[in-house]
This record gives sequence, structure tokens and C-alpha cells, in this order.
Amino acid sequence: MRLCAFLLAFLISGSTGCAADVAQLTPADAAKLVAAGTAVLVDVREPAEWAETGVAAPAVLLPKSAFDADQAGGWKPFLEKSRGKEIILYCRSGRRSGAVAAVLTGQGFKAANAGGFKDWAAAGLPVRRITPPAGDKESR
Repeated sequence: MRLCAFLLAFLISGSTGCAADVAQLTPADAAKLVAAGTAVLVDVREPAEWAETGVAAPAVLLPKSAFDADQAGGWKPFLEKSRGKEIILYCRSGRRSGAVAAVLTGQGFKAANAGGFKDWAAAGLPVRRITPPAGDKESR
């Protein structure tokens, strides 16, 4: 029971204790791997964040909140389909993506953290805009 409580606290806090074992990639390196077809890029931010800032053009959009909910909301089929590729994740700052990458690495996936969306955009890499779903009244 104590171990479960510790693991839950670790995931909630976004601690990077195990994340040290997760590869860190620059956005440029991530873009090269995705373009070569050996990796898939995942934006783990929430839908309101996607709509607010846009997303990396090649990114699959799968929020961390869905990952935390027992890999619901598209994560399970995505992971099954992506088993042979490196999964490169990013978020706003790199904290959430690092936490998800650490869990995926522990599950046997090859996963890496590409940091934050701002790093992707600052590198001049392609970005696309996201339109919030109709009826989405969440504002930030």
C-alpha cells in the first residue's frame, strides 16, 4: 500500500526522480526522427492549451489527463499502434511530458522528452492552429 501511495504521489508531483533515465531531445532532433518515420511526436497538454497556442504540426494530441485515467481517451490504441516507434513527448515546460515518458519507459516503450512547446516554436519548426470543439466554453 505504501508503494502505491508513493508512486501516486510521484506521478502527481511530476517529480523527475525516474525521469533522469528518460532521453532528452531537442525539438530539432525530435523533428528529424519524426520526419524519418522512426518516431511519433505527442503533445500531452490539455485541449485548452492546444487551442491557445497551437501545436507542433506533426504532433498527435493526447492529453496527460487521459493518460492518467488508465490510458483512456485514445492512449491505449495509440500505444498499441506505436509499439515499434520511439514516442517523443512535449508539453508546456517539459514536466508533464517527462512524467509520461518515465512511465512509458517503465512499461517497455522507447520514450523521450522534447521539453516544451515554446522550445519547438522558438526553433522555427512547423506549428498548426487548433480550433476548440464547438461548445467548449473553457477559457484560460
